[in-house]
Amino acid sequence: MKEQKSTSASRRNFIKGSIATVAAFSIVPRHVLGKGFLAPSDQLTKAIVGTGSMGRGHIPYAGTKVVALCDVDKKHLTTAVNMVDKGVKTFSDYRELIQLPEVDIVHVATPPHWHGIIAADAARAGKDVWCEKPMTRTIGEGKRLIEAVQQHGRVFRLNTWFRFEDNFYGMRTPVKPIKKLVQSGLLGWPLKVTVSKHTGFDWKFYWVGKTNNAPQPVPADLDYEMWLGPAPYKPYSEHRVHQTFRGYWDYDGGGLGDMGQHYLDPVQYFLGKDDTSPVSVEVDAPQQHTEAVGTWRRITYTYADGCQIVLDGEAKDEKVAYIEGPKGKLYPNFKSDIPDLEKKLAAFPDPEPQVTDFVDAVKNRKKFALNEENGHRSCTIVNMGLAALRLGRSLKFDPEKQEFVDDEGANRLINQPMRGPWTI
Repeated sequence: MKEQKSTSASRRNFIKGSIATVAAFSIVPRHVLGKGFLAPSDQLTKAIVGTGSMGRGHIPYAGTKVVALCDVDKKHLTTAVNMVDKGVKTFSDYRELIQLPEVDIVHVATPPHWHGIIAADAARAGKDVWCEKPMTRTIGEGKRLIEAVQQHGRVFRLNTWFRFEDNFYGMRTPVKPIKKLVQSGLLGWPLKVTVSKHTGFDWKFYWVGKTNNAPQPVPADLDYEMWLGPAPYKPYSEHRVHQTFRGYWDYDGGGLGDMGQHYLDPVQYFLGKDDTSPVSVEVDAPQQHTEAVGTWRRITYTYADGCQIVLDGEAKDEKVAYIEGPKGKLYPNFKSDIPDLEKKLAAFPDPEPQVTDFVDAVKNRKKFALNEENGHRSCTIVNMGLAALRLGRSLKFDPEKQEFVDDEGANRLINQPMRGPWTI
């Protein structure tokens, strides 16, 4: 199987020509061409951009068939090709892949510094999008991605699922009963949610960068220039790429960038904050290096109504409640200090149902449970914390304008410059 290649010059020409054309004319996928065009037994077709462990792990997905793969690392690409049916098309440049008329869904499984650009370009090319977390590396990229998805009528899924399925870490229960408890008012209001290892969460502080990386030769199988893409140019070092990229501000945000949306999106959901953001973030952390992500002791978010989310990195309080309100507390394993909680909860209505089948959402043009809008809001919580950590100070935030209040330095982190020719 011959891998399709492109030079830097052709990439620049592609940006000027093909992407501009795609922005003006969206390819209509097979499933929206009219009644009867897609048989009920038909599978949706999927292309995966980024075939590392995350991309390969999602090759099997019920109701979809992989028809194209893309990666800048030939070793990753070869491994993925050996996992799929013969005849799959391969690329080293995603801009060629998103032009394929036979592709319905583009799964973005790259490092986060690529998420916003690739997802937005795929949406402009008429593709529905399945994107790994964090949704975007900056708040500004999230706003642009929402515009691209909605302007082109696409269905978007962010790939963290705890708001609608699976047991939620240390709570040992799906989020639905937690949502029901919060909605019932039995805990009172406002609420404080503490995300700590003692409530079942691991902040993965091993995702820290190195400050003394020596330049190394670029492996022959890796297109390092394309791997960097919009990120600032830095000499190649093995520790900056692939499994350990999360430790560098240029590409991700350490343990908070890695796990933040998994942990915080359900909190946003059960607090009823899908359409807003905290008004402040306070940090207690060592001074961060300009390039390498470090650890932190405590990050506290406060909403306009007084609700708080506390990210506890030190985890000194072993008996801390996961949710604490003026009328009661909820602990791991869904334990509470409210007597007869289950009987009392039975009298309250269940949360509204959610659209949790992505294939059905695509085929029937439904908004998925975790989409570009609420996904952006939970990603904003993560990016607010990362901005405060990088700057080493607490910040005020305007949820309507989605910008920091009276802080020029913090607002520069909302729309960070990208290395040419890349833009969102």
